[in-house]
Amino acid sequence: MPGHSLLSLFLLVVWLIALPGCRPASAAGGGDAQTGKLTIENKGSDTMVNLALAWAERYMAEHPEVRISVTGGGSGTGIAALINGTVDIANASRAIKPEEIAEAQANGITPVEHVVARDAIAVIVHPSNPVSQLTIQQISDIYSGKITNWKEVGGEDRPIVLLSRETNSGTHVFFLEEVLRQGRKDDKTLFSPDTLLLPSSEGIIAEVRDNPNAIGYDGLGYVTPEVKTIAVARGPEGPYVLPSAKTVHSGQYPIARELYMYTRGEPRGEIKAYLDWILGEEAQAIVRELGFVPLRA
Repeated sequence: MPGHSLLSLFLLVVWLIALPGCRPASAAGGGDAQTGKLTIENKGSDTMVNLALAWAERYMAEHPEVRISVTGGGSGTGIAALINGTVDIANASRAIKPEEIAEAQANGITPVEHVVARDAIAVIVHPSNPVSQLTIQQISDIYSGKITNWKEVGGEDRPIVLLSRETNSGTHVFFLEEVLRQGRKDDKTLFSPDTLLLPSSEGIIAEVRDNPNAIGYDGLGYVTPEVKTIAVARGPEGPYVLPSAKTVHSGQYPIARELYMYTRGEPRGEIKAYLDWILGEEAQAIVRELGFVPLRA
């Protein structure tokens, strides 16, 4: 009968909507239709991906009812996914841009920022390179192509090979805005066209390790003893400071930043519980273990 058919159709629609796996990402987290676990989709910054994976593994071990899916792709990719409503948490090694906020709001989404750790961007060279210190201006001139030979900054007569993260990287954007442009909003300085763009932090380390002429930059948590870290000063008068948790907290190291997670609106439910845990002592100890800078000294 028509009445029974309509009722059956109505019940089918209700059942489909109720399926956990059919729910979009939300401020509270979704569900996994196959496992029945609460699911948190987390995507973004490649700088943060190892940290996010370590957090997720520890949290899931302590909360077996929760599944946390972590992927990289870059800060821009994570924020784009948040804007499109396909992730619960976007990781970013740079602050969200005003135009990204506007785009999200046009989709009915209000990004909420959560500072979850801090970081220093280390400037690195091959261990054989005699250059041990540079000013912000010298680094800007090197990466913009004004300085092209190591002898111009006290090194040997060798061409400088420029290495950078790719443009979708939050580290790339931060380095462009805060080092090449030195925080000046009206500055249009760009990376030299000769800059080699690499897709990962590990790739930067590997290339600097193997190339005596190279210069690169990387999040502190990725720097290994295979490369040499440059002491950086705001000006020629110094002081020249090496990156560390101590110099970041003291404000002495000039290329430091915050690391972010963004949610779609104020977090609720399991997402709020997870973020609260990340800000706690256990998760912040993992920040320290992985070479990043915890929120508290």
